Formats: sequence, C-alpha cells, structure tokens
Amino acid sequence: MSRTSPGRADAPLFPLRSVVLGAFVPSLLFEVGAGAMMPVIAITATERGATLAVAGVMAALLPVGQILADLPAGALAAKLGDRRAMLLAGAVAAVGFLGLALAPNLAVLAASVLLTGASSAVFNLARHSYLTDITPALQRARVLSTLAGVHRIGFFIGPFAGAAIIHGGDVQNAYWLAVATSLLATLVVAAVRDEPTERASPGDSSAHAAAVPGARRPTMLAVLREHRTVFTTLGFAVLAVGAVRGARQTVLPLWGEHLGFDPAVTSVIFGLAGGVDMLLFYPAGKVMDRFGRLWIGIPSMVVMAVGLVLLPFATTVGAVAVAAMVIGLGNGMGSGVLMTLGADVAPAGQRSQFLGIWRVFQDTGSAVGPLVISAGAAIGSLAAGIWTMSALALGAAGALGRWVPRWSVHANRTTRRRAGIG
Repeated sequence: MSRTSPGRADAPLFPLRSVVLGAFVPSLLFEVGAGAMMPVIAITATERGATLAVAGVMAALLPVGQILADLPAGALAAKLGDRRAMLLAGAVAAVGFLGLALAPNLAVLAASVLLTGASSAVFNLARHSYLTDITPALQRARVLSTLAGVHRIGFFIGPFAGAAIIHGGDVQNAYWLAVATSLLATLVVAAVRDEPTERASPGDSSAHAAAVPGARRPTMLAVLREHRTVFTTLGFAVLAVGAVRGARQTVLPLWGEHLGFDPAVTSVIFGLAGGVDMLLFYPAGKVMDRFGRLWIGIPSMVVMAVGLVLLPFATTVGAVAVAAMVIGLGNGMGSGVLMTLGADVAPAGQRSQFLGIWRVFQDTGSAVGPLVISAGAAIGSLAAGIWTMSALALGAAGALGRWVPRWSVHANRTTRRRAGIG
C-alpha cells in the first residue's frame, strides 16, 4: 500500500505502514499481554507464600516500575531512537513475563514485576514520541486518542484472554500468553521500516523536525531545568488529571465492597464503566483536533467530578452502575488528552527527554489517586476520600483552563487564531 505524506491535506489519517502497523498493532498486542498478567500477579504471589497484604504490594510494583523507568525511558529513546527503543522494550517485557511464569520465589517475582513495569514505560514513551514525530499537529489528537483507545481495548481484552487460557490449566498460562504477545509486538515493530515524512505543521511549537545529525543530546536534568516553568504549572495539572484517572480503578471495587456486593456484580459494574470508556476515544480526538484541547480536557474532568460526587449516594446496584458509567464517560471523553498536550508542548530536539519527564507527572498521579481513596477508607470515611478526588477533578479542570492556553497554541480556537492557524 502506498503512503501519502502525512504533511499533505489528502494524506490518510492512519497510514497502514507507519501508524497502524508501526504503533497501533504492537500497542494492542502489548496491552493484551499486560491485561492478561494484571489479575494473576496477586494470585501468583499468594501461591509463593505471600500474605494478602504482600500480594497487594506485589501488584503495586508494576506502576512503581513504570515511574522509576520514565526518566531513563526518555533518555533511552533519545539515544536509540523511538523504533529501537520499542524493540528493546518488547524484548525486555518478554523476559519479565518469562520471569513471572518461572519465578521460584517472591524475590524473583518482585523483580520480574518491576521489569515488566519498566519495559512498559519505555514502550509507552517510545510509541508516544514516535507518533508525535510523524503526525501533523492538526491531526495529532485523533491519532493519539486512538492510541489511547487501542490501549484500553487491549487491556480490556487481556483479562478475558487470560481467563480463557487459564481455564482448565495453570495460572502461569497467562504469563506465557503475555510472553507470546510481547514477542509478537516486537516482531511487528521490527518488520515496519521507518519512512521519510513531512512533519512540520503551521504553528506547531513542538517542531517535529528531526534532530540535527551530530548535535549533542541534552541531558534529562538540562531539559528539566530549561522547561521547569512548564512542569511546575501545566505539569501539576497533568498530575491532578492522572490522580483522578488512577482513582477510578480503585473507587468502584472499594465502594462495591463497602456495600457488600458480590464480587461478580462489582466486576460487571466495572466492565460497564470500561465499556462506556472505550466508546469515545475517536470522537474525543476529533473534537480536540477541530476545536482545541480544552474542549475535551475540561469537560472530561467535570463529568468525572460529577460521577465521583454521585457515587457515595449510590446504595443499589443500579445506582452504582449509573455513577460508574458517568465516571467511565468522563474518562473516555479525555482519551488521549494528556498524550496530546505532551506532544503539543514537547520542544524541538528534546522530545523524548521532555516526554519522559511528562510521563513521570502522569504516572505519579495515577499512583497517588488510589492512595487518596485508600486513605479515606483507612480513616473510616471512604466517601470522604471519594469526594476529595471529586474536588481534585474540579481543580484539575481549573488548572487545565489556566495553564493549557499559556503553553499550547492548540488550546482552543482563540489561541490558534492568535498563532495564525486557520
């Protein structure tokens, strides 16, 4: 299939070779394996002699591995290139999944979980940077929101695929599935060769142009210092959005447990919220491309705030399901918004390093959100923890409204007109 340059108006939005095969298919395969792994980490830990508390810590090591690897991931992608970084991450992920399948004790299990988290950070950073590099600014949100949708679909399919392969067999089969999908993702990336692209777009402050050959790469610390005002303003908005999104993974199971729901009922409610979440990724990207990022970023947080306010008042299965779907709707509306904002503000020649720091804020927020909910439960008021996250969602909406127009010309139509973009 011939490919038209993405810099041209008649170019396909999702070129088969560079976008679909280069990013979407590997991402889907990678996330299927990760989704298959997630539900069985705690089970494997208990089989190795861990208590329930220790098993919970084992599962939490995955995001810890991601956060620890975010900064090295940016430096690695800058040094090796996005495509090579994805290849390396896929191979290392396969090793991590293999370690999980064969782990003889908790120490090896913990190391393998950290390794898979770290490889996920590298893979996610590299694919984000890769798509930022090849996609024109006025199509960027649809491409990156679709990438976020692919992530959601893969992570949704993974547990079911894992359950199917475990049924009648061993829990370790889920890890073998993850080994296979990560290797397959790596092979797909290896089979797709880089193509020359016309990457510059009018008013595109992230300057997609390739780095000058022989130019000295800036260090992560240098990038952090140079752009510290971005990270101390918009970065904290990103952290708040990440926290609200991370909390949604914890809030529904805990509220269902609080009400005494059967675990199967809670799982169905969680699945309904996830189904609503997956429906909106492309419309969200289209709105961001046409009207600007704030038309999605702010409503997403407001809708999630409404859902979180309603949840503590819900005491029946139906009411909890409605609140859960409102939360899922808000999260789905914001599909890809943080990746898109990161791509908007990533500076020329420092993209990978900048996005590595950007993802530290995003992933740290995702880890902090569940802790706030858990803290509320620990002090005897789960509802208070949930309402705190609702207030944070409104704060995140306000922070986005305050800081996005300062740093991104694609905040809305007014900022685009001021930048001379039609």
